[in-house]
Amino acid sequence: MKKLKLLSAALGLLAVFAFGASAQSVVFSSLDGDKIDLNAQKGKVVVLAIGAQWLPLSNAQAGFVNKLAKKYAGRDVVFYFISADSTSEKSKNYASDDEIRKFAAENKLSVTILRDSDGATSLKKFNIDQLPSFVILDKTGKLATEPFSGIDPNTDISIPISREIDKLL
Repeated sequence: MKKLKLLSAALGLLAVFAFGASAQSVVFSSLDGDKIDLNAQKGKVVVLAIGAQWLPLSNAQAGFVNKLAKKYAGRDVVFYFISADSTSEKSKNYASDDEIRKFAAENKLSVTILRDSDGATSLKKFNIDQLPSFVILDKTGKLATEPFSGIDPNTDISIPISREIDKLL
């Protein structure tokens, strides 16, 4: 009986790890309140521009993501801007949805904006060490390449990102 309980516990732990590994769903909320599950985008290349409205380089990032979205319009590529601004008013990196909408309008951001309430989900999930960053997921939902972290305003980061997207299409 003791061996059966031990075996049952071991199988239970194995199931937790197995389902946890396969159920790597990443869900963010859009500014409209829709839930966007990145795993539901399978069959498409997904490009995530992860930034923050308070970060000056995110203005340049918005321009690059707009350029890329226009280039790949009508193809199996989906673009999102993930705002890593905190949703907690007590945080120094807090931004309301209205402030993020203002950022989007000022930068003519043409892609769906998602919220990562404290930035932790996207930073941990995609091993990002600095903002702004770009992440590319292949058609199976796996990380296609290392994140493109940091943006040099004097370099067109859309060129290497385009090369990676083209390899996946």
